Amino acid sequence: QVQVVESGGGLVQPGGSLRLSCVASGFTLDDYAIRWFRQAPGKEREGVSCISRSDRSGNYEDSVKGRFTISRDNAKNTVYLQMNSLKPEDTAVYFCRAGETVTPFRVYWGQGTQVTVSS
Repeated sequence: QVQVVESGGGLVQPGGSLRLSCVASGFTLDDYAIRWFRQAPGKEREGVSCISRSDRSGNYEDSVKGRFTISRDNAKNTVYLQMNSLKPEDTAVYFCRAGETVTPFRVYWGQGTQVTVSS
């Protein structure tokens, strides 16, 4: 079955850390750029971070710069989002999207993982 599955969400106190994982099955991530999105209640889905096929540094939305780190391990077919210094405003469902960078440019979304930052 072709899918991406996120995991690693949970409840954490402000200032805490979580590491989200995005695991692909049924296809290899080698030809895919990965983007993490999040959607808070009552808000639109927004991009958080992305990493290309070859880019090891990633790009970040301003509110998470210096706190979140995206990385990929193609051998494990997995992309990670390390989230440090979490704030209540980071509370959201986090989604992983895999976008193929070559024809036929397939796109796969995961089902999301809940992150709640609260004391």
